[in-house]
Amino acid sequence: MPIKTIFLDRDGVINKEVNYLFKISEFEFIDGIFDALINFQKLDYQIIIITNQSGIARKYYKEKDYQILTKWMLGQFQEQGIKILDIFHCPHDPNASCDCRKPKPGMIEKAKDIYDIDIKNSVLIDNLEKPILEQTINKIIENKKSISEIVVFAPYYSHVDRILDKINTKLNPNLIKLCIQKDNHYLI
Repeated sequence: MPIKTIFLDRDGVINKEVNYLFKISEFEFIDGIFDALINFQKLDYQIIIITNQSGIARKYYKEKDYQILTKWMLGQFQEQGIKILDIFHCPHDPNASCDCRKPKPGMIEKAKDIYDIDIKNSVLIDNLEKPILEQTINKIIENKKSISEIVVFAPYYSHVDRILDKINTKLNPNLIKLCIQKDNHYLI
């Protein structure tokens, strides 16, 4: 039976943004993330994390450091009763020609290859900045992707109107939920 999935970014969505985060001591969960994920589970969504981790390619930290932090994070979720189905990460540099680095859909495609995902009833939650958000939306349109919602965590108020104008001209306006970050809380 196909599964509804929440595709969730890590940095800026699960945890407060820290450039090239790999130390547990610097990891701080965003207020409300545990409650949000528990609610998604109650709605029968599976949770998959997709995250760009270019700090590995840039040699700021090693794959092993990323894996240690990830294992700790999963333990924190498990203590709260939250099951993460899987985590996919792109370790490549932004200039690499890989297919996995967001905004490319490689991590979502890989998840679809492994799991029987009901992509039409799945949701992408990300904190993409304006240029990456626009690329992602264009790729979804070009590739006729059918994610049911894109939830945008927009930390920059100045870009909001322009992003919404672009979204609403190409997609059903009911498809997008805009969530503004304020003091590390999310307001929908």
